[in-house]
Amino acid sequence: MPSKMYLGLLASVLVLPALGQSNSTGLDAYLEAEEPIAIAGVLANIGSSGSKVEGAADGIVVASPSKSDPDYFYTWTRDASLTFKAIIERFIDTGDAELETLIRSFITGQAALQGVENPSGGLATGGLAEPKFHVDMSAFTEAWGRPQRDGPALRATAGVAYARYLLEKGDTANVKDIIWPVVNNDLSYVSEYWSQQGFDLWEEVQGISFFTLISQHRALVEGSALAAEIGLDCPNCDSQAPQIRCKIQSLWQDEGFMLSDVANNGRTGKGTNTVIASIHSFDPAAGCDDATFQPCSSKALSNLKLVVDSFRTYEINSGIPEGEAVALGRYIEDVYMGGHPWYLTTTAAAEQLYYAVATWTKVGSITIDDVSLAFFKDVYADAAAGDYAADSEEFTAITTAVTALADGFLAVVMEYTPEDGSLAEQFGKSDGKPLSAKDLTWSYAALLTAKAARDGKLPASWGADKATDVPTACEDSSATGAYATATNTAWA
Repeated sequence: MPSKMYLGLLASVLVLPALGQSNSTGLDAYLEAEEPIAIAGVLANIGSSGSKVEGAADGIVVASPSKSDPDYFYTWTRDASLTFKAIIERFIDTGDAELETLIRSFITGQAALQGVENPSGGLATGGLAEPKFHVDMSAFTEAWGRPQRDGPALRATAGVAYARYLLEKGDTANVKDIIWPVVNNDLSYVSEYWSQQGFDLWEEVQGISFFTLISQHRALVEGSALAAEIGLDCPNCDSQAPQIRCKIQSLWQDEGFMLSDVANNGRTGKGTNTVIASIHSFDPAAGCDDATFQPCSSKALSNLKLVVDSFRTYEINSGIPEGEAVALGRYIEDVYMGGHPWYLTTTAAAEQLYYAVATWTKVGSITIDDVSLAFFKDVYADAAAGDYAADSEEFTAITTAVTALADGFLAVVMEYTPEDGSLAEQFGKSDGKPLSAKDLTWSYAALLTAKAARDGKLPASWGADKATDVPTACEDSSATGAYATATNTAWA
């Protein structure tokens, strides 16, 4: 049931206003109340100071305090890296010294984790793609879906984000001596293994995953730029990134969506991992580029519509027409824990749309083509193919409608947030009650990044605008790079 503290807010938000109108007062109040709960939820699950994760090592992100049904009391490289990407962006915005202390502890902890022998291998033999570890940083040796090749790429992205901040402050020493050795190991892994199969974002399907490819491409592009900035080199980054970009295009389906995973699994292939991929690939300088699946690109918008529509069969979504927000899960065929909506997948749709509006506003126009037309007609009935400048009535109507749609996805999250503001992993597809792991770190982090996007706080460019050319022929290539234990943990 909705929280009592939010009941007074829901009436003005749960039924979206008519097209072209806006009434976000209730959502504003909810987000203002929820933001401190979310940041507290993240911090409670990190390291030795985390109030809900006793036994965790410094800088280690615990997925959830839940130890049974399900047991998430582990640290996943993927979840930890995405969480710290959000923390780093928040630190850059706020200057909170406590966050910077955690960021440094995270990087130091990851340097140690890279050297832990595990079932996937060692530092230079595939071990960087081990999905999860015990919270004391010892190896998890039981059966699991391994390897998961998105982890090294996401960890590199988090490291690069903090490195860029330090370079702007004139701190080259810590970047070269502490951050780069960790990042370089991950980039070496990505360039060597990107074309090989691995388990997907949801740890269920072994194959080639769209989210993984997007993460790997970004890591190599921004990793190469960082190396050049500090006078070092990442030659394999420049040779492999274009081939990954080429592979990404091959997952586009003529029906108008991006195939989430290349595997014979009996699914339609529509899933929110593609939406999460789009917001991870977002670059404010890249416009609406299709090749990097920018949030406002024609392919990303077409994909979003079809993915969202695939979840309209949930009972809690019953009666909500196309063009309005609904609760989103991972993919409609999902059976994990009963197959329910997730908080973080629903906020991801909102985040993509906020980024789209921000980009249209920055470039000063909206382009509608045959690929994206169905999406635009859902939110603006009079939409037609063409270019619409920022001073046109169409531009204003469309951006207002898309913003309202984005708010609608956050309103869904608000509706099913419990009284104490806590965010679990999932909420029931028939009654909206919180389900699965409690206090999921990633759920809180996703709420924070969606709110930041709504507030116009955009992440820095990662160089996507310089990495849009697609080779004429794709090659499943690889390149072996150098690995070395990152031993320097003494921050200057």
